[in-house]
Amino acid sequence: MSPEYVTPGSVRSAAELNDQIRSLWRRAGGSLSAQERVEYELLVVEWAAAIRCELIEAA
Repeated sequence: MSPEYVTPGSVRSAAELNDQIRSLWRRAGGSLSAQERVEYELLVVEWAAAIRCELIEAA
């Protein structure tokens, strides 16, 4: 996943992003390459933003 893949205001849910993070770790076998680390970091940032949005919508 390249940095261009994740855009601000993503419509992916926190649950979907969590699934992608878990899938990445399974594929990597518990040890991330440099490329996978970049993908992981982008997913986590997007997941955190999705969680914040979901909390605000629920309030």
